[in-house]
Amino acid sequence: MGLIGEKPGPARWAMHILWPAFVMAGVTEALVFALVDPMDLSWFGQAPVRLSREAIYSLSFLAFWLLISLASALTMLLAALPAEPAQEQSRRWPH
Repeated sequence: MGLIGEKPGPARWAMHILWPAFVMAGVTEALVFALVDPMDLSWFGQAPVRLSREAIYSLSFLAFWLLISLASALTMLLAALPAEPAQEQSRRWPH
């Protein structure tokens, strides 16, 4: 276990990002496919998607997981940015 104040390693960062994204991808998929029948999907309103239900469920889950993971990773990156130095804050507008 890590000590208090110790920076998390890459495995811990991955766990913080991927596990909640995995759970939310499942929730998102359940909500989407409660309203949309996978057999009614088409490519940009043109040709129908010719995949099995299981393939559509799997691909959509992976797409949801990827998008939610990217959003979570961006949040973690922005949260880890260093604070501004004190002298820079005094020169900021409108002060």
